Amino acid sequence: MGATIIIFIILGLIVTTILISPLLTKQRRNRIKHRSFPPLWQATLENNLPIYLRLTPEERRRLQGHIQVFLLEKQFIGCQGLQVTPEMKLTIAAFACLLLLNERTEYFPKLRSILIYTNTYVVTETVSTGSYFIAEKRVAKLGESWTRDQLILSWAQVQQDMSNWHDGRNVVLHEFAHQLDQEDGKAEGVPILPKKSDYAIWAQVMTAEYQRLCDDVDNGLHSVLDSYGATNPAEFFAVATETFFEKPRELLQQHPALYELLQRYYQVNPQLWVV
Repeated sequence: MGATIIIFIILGLIVTTILISPLLTKQRRNRIKHRSFPPLWQATLENNLPIYLRLTPEERRRLQGHIQVFLLEKQFIGCQGLQVTPEMKLTIAAFACLLLLNERTEYFPKLRSILIYTNTYVVTETVSTGSYFIAEKRVAKLGESWTRDQLILSWAQVQQDMSNWHDGRNVVLHEFAHQLDQEDGKAEGVPILPKKSDYAIWAQVMTAEYQRLCDDVDNGLHSVLDSYGATNPAEFFAVATETFFEKPRELLQQHPALYELLQRYYQVNPQLWVV
C-alpha cells in the first residue's frame, strides 16, 4: 500500500512538473525580456544591423527582448581557434531574432549550439553516383542548419551580409529559416503555422512559387529570388525568407502572393524598413 502511494506521488510530481514547466519558462523569459538593454549593445545593433534604426520603437523593444533571451539560451562555439566575441554573439542573435518578431514565443527550441568558423569551412559529403556506387566529396560551405541541435555559420559571411543588406542574401536569416522549417523534425519548406487552415494556403502559394522559380532557372530567366531556392522546397523557403527581409519591394512587385504569405507568417512589413 505504501509503495503504491509513493508511486502515485511520484507520478503526480512528474505531471505537475510537465504542466508547470512551460509557465515557469514563460515567466523567466518575460523577466529577461524586460531587462534594460545595455547601451553598448544598442550601439552595436545600430552599426551591425542595417535596418535597426528603421524599425518602429515597438519593434526595437521586442527585438531587444528576444535578443536577451536568445543570448542566455544558446551556446556559441568558435571553431578552428576562433575566439567568439560579444559582438559576434549579439550580431548573430539580432539577425536571427528578426524572424521572431511575430511573437511565436519559441526560440528555435531544438537549437542548442551555434558553431562559428572564421571563413568558409569544408565538409565531406557522401553522395550516390549510381545504383551501387557511393562517393565522398569535399564541399565548401558558408552555413548549415542541422535537424538536431546545431547550426553552423561563417563569420566572414555574416560580416559580408552586414555590408550588403540589399543583395537578398543573408546566411543567418537563411539558416535560421531552416530552423523554423525543421522544428517539426522535417525539412520540407513548411514551418509550424498558427492554424491548421493555414497549411492549405501555404501549400498552394509555396508550390506555385517554387515551380515558377524552377521554371525561371530552367529557362535562364532572372528572378529576385536566388536560383539556389530551386534546389528543393526547404531551400526555397529559406531563400524566400532572405529575399522577404532584404528585398521586400522587389519581392512584392514580382511575387505579391509570396510576399503576402510571408508577411502573414512573420507579421512584419519590411517595406517600411527600406531607406
